[in-house]
Parts: sequence; C-alpha cells; structure tokens
Amino acid sequence: MTTKSKKTKSAGRFGARYGKTVRDKLVKVETKQKVKQKCPFCEKEGVKRISKGVWKCSRCEKKFASNTFYLD
Repeated sequence: MTTKSKKTKSAGRFGARYGKTVRDKLVKVETKQKVKQKCPFCEKEGVKRISKGVWKCSRCEKKFASNTFYLD
C-alpha cells in the first residue's frame, strides 16, 4: 500500500488515476474545507464541517446549514 507524499497531499490516495488537473482541484477544495472557519453568529474562528452543507461552531455550539464545501 502506497502512502501519500507532500507533493500529492490528500489526492495521493488516487495514485496515478484521474489526471493531475482533477487531483489538484480536489486538493484545493479539501484543504479549504478542513480549516476552521469564521462563525456567522459569534464571529469567532471555530466552525467545522460536519457533513455536506452542515456546519457546527465549537464556541457557540450552533449547528446550521450553509454552503457545501466552505463558508464565504
């Protein structure tokens, strides 16, 4: 089983399949969605994505629906 390298990041799990451009776009979206983001209610960093379009703030404990991959 191969491991992912620094160069391929999270798209390393696909190996040589699907093409470089597609894997680069995937890495861009995944790195942006895994970062804690700013809560629209309490204005602090602490919102994490639970599932598609569902977000939860760790500070004010609010759960809300918004954009699928990352908040604007």
